[in-house]
Amino acid sequence: MRAHAPAPAPAHSPSRFLALAVLAGSMLMTVLDGSIVTVAMPAMQASLGFTPAGLSWVVNAYLIAFGALLLLAGRLGDLIGRRRMFLAGTAVFTGASLLAAVAASPGLLIAARFLQGAGSAMSSAVGLGILVTLFTEPRERARAIAVFSFTGAAGASLGQVLGGLLTDALSWHWIFFINLPIGAATLALAVRALPADRGLGLRAGADALGALLVTAGLTTGIYAVVRIEEHGAASVHTLGLGALSLALLAGFLVRQRRAATPLMPLRILRSRAVAGANLVQLLMVAALFAFQILVALYLQQVRGYDATATGLAMLPAALVIGAVSLGGAARLIARFGERAVLLTGITLLIGVLGLLTRLPVHASYAVDLLPVMLLAAGFGLALPALTALGMSGADEADAGLASGLFNTTQQIGMALGVAVLSTLAAARTEALEAAGRSAAEALTGGYRLAFAVGTGLLVAALAVAATVLRTPEKAANPEVAMAA
Repeated sequence: MRAHAPAPAPAHSPSRFLALAVLAGSMLMTVLDGSIVTVAMPAMQASLGFTPAGLSWVVNAYLIAFGALLLLAGRLGDLIGRRRMFLAGTAVFTGASLLAAVAASPGLLIAARFLQGAGSAMSSAVGLGILVTLFTEPRERARAIAVFSFTGAAGASLGQVLGGLLTDALSWHWIFFINLPIGAATLALAVRALPADRGLGLRAGADALGALLVTAGLTTGIYAVVRIEEHGAASVHTLGLGALSLALLAGFLVRQRRAATPLMPLRILRSRAVAGANLVQLLMVAALFAFQILVALYLQQVRGYDATATGLAMLPAALVIGAVSLGGAARLIARFGERAVLLTGITLLIGVLGLLTRLPVHASYAVDLLPVMLLAAGFGLALPALTALGMSGADEADAGLASGLFNTTQQIGMALGVAVLSTLAAARTEALEAAGRSAAEALTGGYRLAFAVGTGLLVAALAVAATVLRTPEKAANPEVAMAA
């Protein structure tokens, strides 16, 4: 007999919507923190004396901790209680934000970023798990996931705007100080709004060896990926760490087949929805997170935008993603099903990166970049549909695990996309400079190559979504569509 979930909330309980606001706010804080630093990094380098290689660890430390701990945190949330895990993660993240805000040395800032990543993993890993147990009716769940997904999809662009404004108006320290009131408010509301749950108990899945293997494997793999730009994809360093990571993860899978209380029951991977949605997300996020970083670099390094102007240039993408996520995604999903909406969204995103493969050196924002930002609306369609499909394949007892797995593939996709596409762009830039091209022409040529590879990743995501994923019957219920 399972002892995980509390009694379900009434169908129209206001506390459920307050809980949704808390979960969405937490996701917004996490995503903002992941992107807000990108436009503030030059100021951090000047203030603290980072070396160029050391500066990358402001991002890398966060990605390694976040990506490596998500799966473990998701399962622990199922075992000890998702509410308890969420509160602990939010507290760790908020405390680490204070440490980052007052950091006076590169080492302290990197350590604080690692702790921020750990706290984000703890809270993010269980967020979707809490949401899908609160909203069980298909139409309401679709709308709740649309709100939750909007914070992830648009938060990255909003983070760049906010990061630029705070850095230019005050200082880079304020991009971390701003997390303190948000974190405190999230904790206060979460105590009131999130349902208490006892969890399954550690005996139901306390696989210490499995936890060690998967955490070490993910940490090693993500570390290898984020160092590709420095060492090269075919270097002994990258290939050796990659092989070690694969060996550790293979050992984890073997352990899960044999363990009496596995950390990740492999039955979850037998679901076409779970396995397919995670693969699609890996490909999609790899292309789109790199798009966000590389477009910002193009605007600053080629077009000469400052931090604030760069953030404002990216703002239309956030606005259209928000409008689609909150205004139409749930209705479209209810009427046409998750799969159709997902395929439409990915098709629009292929247009985003496809247009950027022709990006000129002297681009006009209105002609060459604004249409790209508007097509980013496809993310507002694709992410809610993909999230709903991915979570539909997990039962209530595994909701935290499925949430952690979904977030893990998202972080791995981000790390892979940035590392691989940035490396390709840098290599192409060097080749063009050696051939006598100007710095602006060489940089633009490098970015165009990265966008072309990103387009290929999205085409692959479209193919997987079309062949593997299917809309759950409940999501395609005509009565639900009519009610929407």
